Amino acid sequence: MFSFLRKVKEANRPRCTALVAAAGASSRMEGVNKVLEPLEGVPVLARTLVSFQLAEEIDEIVVAAREEDLVEISRMCRTYDITKCTKVVRGGESRVHSVLLAALEASPDSALLAVQDGARPLVTPELIGRVVSAAARCGAAAPAVAVKDTVKTVRADGAVERTLERETLRAVQTPQVFEASLLKAALQSALESGAPVTDDCSAVERLGKVAFLVEGEEENLKITTPMDLILAEAILRAREAGQ
Repeated sequence: MFSFLRKVKEANRPRCTALVAAAGASSRMEGVNKVLEPLEGVPVLARTLVSFQLAEEIDEIVVAAREEDLVEISRMCRTYDITKCTKVVRGGESRVHSVLLAALEASPDSALLAVQDGARPLVTPELIGRVVSAAARCGAAAPAVAVKDTVKTVRADGAVERTLERETLRAVQTPQVFEASLLKAALQSALESGAPVTDDCSAVERLGKVAFLVEGEEENLKITTPMDLILAEAILRAREAGQ
């Protein structure tokens, strides 16, 4: 009975393809490719992909990678049994370009596209599911956490211009999930205009669309510097100790 109900639920939900951005230059990682760096013995990107493999709301994965990493990442998917990964494609000149190239390779019957940083290896299947479900309702959704520090805007000379109201600020994470046609149009527009968008929600907002935020996870950090790897390893050890 439960198996039947599960099949009915899956049949009624929109198909979702994850677009994993893994073509960055890792400029702040002291010369190493962060997505291929081992994290407790498993590559950062592999941990990211495993979470999407386990998420019931994800039907397909497309990875955008640097040309020199295509073979290694394809091999990684086989090693870690990432069967949902249908394509590993060459990334573009920028993150926006890379995500658009991946989006164009997604199955045409995918109603939703979930954009994920390849360097967020601690994302959980549960968080993925929450954001996909929210996007299915409102068309554009992303996870976010409250900002803990006081944030100030400054002038070029370092002088404080003003202090922002912390209660209204959120740090946005990935996955960011959108209606497929909306995301493709937003990325194409941003690419053609050269707009300096910093995330996919920003690209969608340029078209006048509203993105909604759901509760993110503090542990869903992005590997940007060597210190982030140390923090991620500590989080993984804590998770394992708590199991």
